[in-house]
Amino acid sequence: MRNPSTLVVFTDLDGTLLDHDTYRWDAAQPALDRLAKLDVPVILASSKTASEIRAIQDRMGLSGAPAIVENGAGVIGLGDDEGSETYAGLRAALNRLPKELRQPFRGFGDMATETVASLTGLPEADAKRAKNRSYSEPGLWSGDDPTLHRFKDHLAEHGITAQRGGRFLTLSFGRTKADAMDQISRSLEARVTLALGDAPNDLDMLETADHGVIIANPHKPALPPLAGDTKGGGH
Repeated sequence: MRNPSTLVVFTDLDGTLLDHDTYRWDAAQPALDRLAKLDVPVILASSKTASEIRAIQDRMGLSGAPAIVENGAGVIGLGDDEGSETYAGLRAALNRLPKELRQPFRGFGDMATETVASLTGLPEADAKRAKNRSYSEPGLWSGDDPTLHRFKDHLAEHGITAQRGGRFLTLSFGRTKADAMDQISRSLEARVTLALGDAPNDLDMLETADHGVIIANPHKPALPPLAGDTKGGGH
């Protein structure tokens, strides 16, 4: 285990560290280089799977660092086992829903790799990693709002929550990015945490961090102000 870190940075990927359209991080590279020089851990926090995150960490020079995967439903890099049984249980609960609630939700497990690639703009190799899930199920909702409320209520009976991210509605057994951030912060003995995000599924993480930063994303509605904006809490 590394020495206690004065600062640990947690960052969402799509629309935050990665460009929404190109998935590149060129604009952020100088900041990443500076943080590396200062020995500040950068923790990726995303709806992406463990295999996707590891590939991105390798390309960014962050290999071996902990990371938050599948919207906080899992953590890698702390010696934790990956939860394929968790995903199987989630899919089983989803498939037990009444047809009128199940049919409007089309998850990654219902899609071919080519479909996931088309929807996300990812190369097929990366889309295959996106389908290699352990903890959560992103998908598209095609029903109306009243049916969505019933869908969520039925899933809640099985302990499953639904969070809206940048592109998809993601189902999981309730853990959030904030829960995973707390786990990693304790493991690294962080004294100060900085979190960056752009989507509703980032709000808990942004509010929980010592300093939360909303990244403007013109492709989606603006997030509401953080609690610290009105309370003077430094967010």
